[in-house]
Amino acid sequence: MSEMADSEIADRRIVQLRKHLLSAPQAQQSTQLEAAPCAVNRSLPRFDATFMEHYLDTDRGLKEEVYDLFKQHPELLYAVEEGMTKEQHRDFVRKQLRVILSSGYSPMSFFMKDHKKYFYMAELLALVDLSLTVKMGVQYSLWGGSVMNLGTERHKKQYFDAIDKFKIPGCFCMTELGHGSNVAALQTECVLDTTTDEWIVNTPDDSAIKWWIGNAAEDGKMGTVFARLKVPAPDGSGALDDHGVHAFIVPLRDEESQCFPGVEIKDCGYKVGLQGVDNGAMRFTNVRIPRDNLLDRFATVDRGGKYSSPYSPSRRFAATLGELTGGRVGLTCGSLGVLKGAVTITVRYGAQRQQFGPAEGREVAVLDYTSQQLKLMPMLATCYALHFTAAFLVEQYTQAKRTKEEELVADVHSLSAGLKAYTTQYTAQALSICRECCGGHGYAAVNRFGALRSDHDIFQTFEGDNTVLLQQVAAMLLKRYKEKFSGNPLGATWGYLRQMARDSLPPNPLVSHDTQPSHLRDPAFLVKTLRYRTARLLHTVAMRLRKHTRKLGAFQAWNKCLNHLLELARAHVEAVMLTNILEGANKCEDLDARKSIKAMADLFALQRIQQDILFRNDDYVAPEKAKAIKRMIEKLCSELRGVCCPLVDAFAIPDFILRAPIGLSTAAKDPYAAYLQSIGWD
Repeated sequence: MSEMADSEIADRRIVQLRKHLLSAPQAQQSTQLEAAPCAVNRSLPRFDATFMEHYLDTDRGLKEEVYDLFKQHPELLYAVEEGMTKEQHRDFVRKQLRVILSSGYSPMSFFMKDHKKYFYMAELLALVDLSLTVKMGVQYSLWGGSVMNLGTERHKKQYFDAIDKFKIPGCFCMTELGHGSNVAALQTECVLDTTTDEWIVNTPDDSAIKWWIGNAAEDGKMGTVFARLKVPAPDGSGALDDHGVHAFIVPLRDEESQCFPGVEIKDCGYKVGLQGVDNGAMRFTNVRIPRDNLLDRFATVDRGGKYSSPYSPSRRFAATLGELTGGRVGLTCGSLGVLKGAVTITVRYGAQRQQFGPAEGREVAVLDYTSQQLKLMPMLATCYALHFTAAFLVEQYTQAKRTKEEELVADVHSLSAGLKAYTTQYTAQALSICRECCGGHGYAAVNRFGALRSDHDIFQTFEGDNTVLLQQVAAMLLKRYKEKFSGNPLGATWGYLRQMARDSLPPNPLVSHDTQPSHLRDPAFLVKTLRYRTARLLHTVAMRLRKHTRKLGAFQAWNKCLNHLLELARAHVEAVMLTNILEGANKCEDLDARKSIKAMADLFALQRIQQDILFRNDDYVAPEKAKAIKRMIEKLCSELRGVCCPLVDAFAIPDFILRAPIGLSTAAKDPYAAYLQSIGWD
C-alpha cells in the first residue's frame, strides 16, 4: 500500500472522529444522567451479592462489630487525611486505638491465640486508617510478638497484659541508619558486664542509630532492641566474643515520658505517608539493663557470661527471624483490604460515569469501554485471587503455629514472604491505575486515592523489602529443587515440583496450537501452564547459577542471575494464587457465583500467559494460540463487566468506612450527591 493511500485513510479517520466528537454532545438532550447499555458486553449470569459476601467472609460477626464501633464514633473517621498535621494524626490514631481497647478487644490475645481474627482485623482497619493498622502492627505483631515469641514464659507473664492494654507502648528496634534488610550486619551492641550482671547497650557510630522505629517518637516506653550480643572471652584476655544479633528488652522512657539516662530519641519528622505513626530515631550511650532482659528462647547467657544455644549460629538466627513471620501475614491482609477498597471505588465510579456515545444515542458508562475493562477486570480478578490465597496463607500460618511442624513452618515462611511482596507491589500499582481510571475526580483528596497511595507505598519496604523477600522465595525453591533430586518429600506448597522434569520437556505441538475456548479455559491447561513456567525458570536458573558460581563465586553468580530469580519467585506466587482461586470456585455452592469466580480465575491465568514472553520463546504457545488468548481475555473482561458491581458489593465495605463520595453504594442512583455535599452543596 502506498504512502498516499495511507495518508488518505488517516484523513478519513480524522474526519469521522471529528464528526463523532462534535455530534455526540448534541445528541444528549436529557438533563437526567442515564447510562446506555453497551451492546458488545456479554454478561455472566447474575448472582446474589449477599451470598457471595457470606461465602467470602468467614467472620462476618467480627466485621460487623468492628465497623459498628466506628459507626458509633463517626468523629474517628476523617473525611480528608491530608488536612491533618502529623501531631493531629497521631493523636487521632491514639483515640481510635483506645476506643478499640475500651470496647473489650484484646489484640494481643488474637495475635497469640486466634490468628484469623487478628489478621482479619488488619484487613478491616486498613480502610479505617492505615496509620491505625500499622500502629497496631507495631504494638502487637512486632513489639508484642517479639516479646512473646522470642522470650520465655517469664517474659510473657511479665509483659502480656501491659502490652495488650497499651499500658506499655513499645517499639521494635531493628532497622538502623546504615542497615535495614541485612539484619545480620546490625551494629548496635549489648556487652555483658559480669561484675554487675547487666548488659550495656551502646550505639557505636552514627550508622548504628536505630531509624524509622514505630512508636518511638512519642509513645514508646520500652523496645525490643536487636543488637550484637557480646560476652567476655572465657580465656580471660579481655577480648569480647561476638555471638551475633539477638533481641533485648530495653526501657526507653519513664512514666512522665522522659527518656532514661543514655537514651536519646528524635522524631523522624514528616514522611510520604502514615503521618499517624510516630516514627523515631534512637541512640544508646552506656544504657544498662538486667541480664534477664535478653529474650532467651533460642540462646541463654548465665551469670558468669557463658553463652549457650541448642542451635548453630545460622539456625538460631533463622529461627529468630522466622518467629516474625506474622508481621508479613498482617501486611498482606492489610494491603488486600486497601486493594478491595480501591477496586470497589473505581468499579462503582466507572459503572455510573458517562462519557461519549453513539452519535444519535445516549452517553455510555466509561466501564463499557474495552480499554477500561482491560485495566479493571483483570485487577478485580487478581483481587479475588489474592483474597483466596491470603485466606490459605492465614490457615497455613495457624496450622504451623499449632503443630510446629518444621516442613510447614518453612512453607509458611516462604509463602508469607512471597505473598507479602506480590500483594503490596500489586496494590501499589493498582492504586495509581485506579486513580487514573477515575479521571480528575480520582485526584480529589476526599476520594482517598492520594492518601491510600501515600500511606500504602511503604508496605513494599517494611517487614522486609520486596526484592529481598522474593529472593528468599527463590532460595527456598532452589533448595526444594535440590531436595527433589535427593528423594526427600516435598511439602504441599511445593508438591508440583515433582513434575518439574516432565513439565520442562518440549510442549506437545497439538496443545501449543489448540485455540478452542474450552481448552483455553480448561483448569488443567491453565494450572499446568503456570507451573510449567515456574519449573522452567527454576531449572534454567539452577543451571545458570551452577555455571556462574564456578567462575565468579556464589555471591556474584547470584547477583548475575538476580532478575531471573525474581521472575522465578513471582511465577511461583502466581501459580499458587491460581490454585487457590480455582479451589475457591470449586467450593462455591452457588452455580452462578461459581461461574463468576471461575471466569476471574481464567482471566487471571490467561493474562499472565499473555504477558510472559517465555511461553512464546519456548514455543509453548504458538502465534495463533497467542491471538486466541488475547481474544479470550477481551471476552472475559466483557463478561465480567456485567457482574463487576455485585462482585465488589460482595466485599461488603460500608459506605461510612469507604468514605469516597464517587464510590459509595448509592452512586448508582445518585452519582454526585455525596460528592457535592463534600464541598458544601446540599
